[in-house]
Amino acid sequence: MAFKIPKEEYVNRTFRLEKSLLDRMDKICDKEGISLNRLTVLCIEYALNDMEENSENKES
Repeated sequence: MAFKIPKEEYVNRTFRLEKSLLDRMDKICDKEGISLNRLTVLCIEYALNDMEENSENKES
């Protein structure tokens, strides 16, 4: 069996963010040494996962 590296698929989108939010995100990126793109993905994943958990709790 050959060694295979899975290829990630990326899509470009444009979002408008408030300057104050972007300033806060930039500070976090500088402090943590990560890109703004990575922080944005992490924040979205966190929010979506939390939203799914809250939705499951409300159905019970």
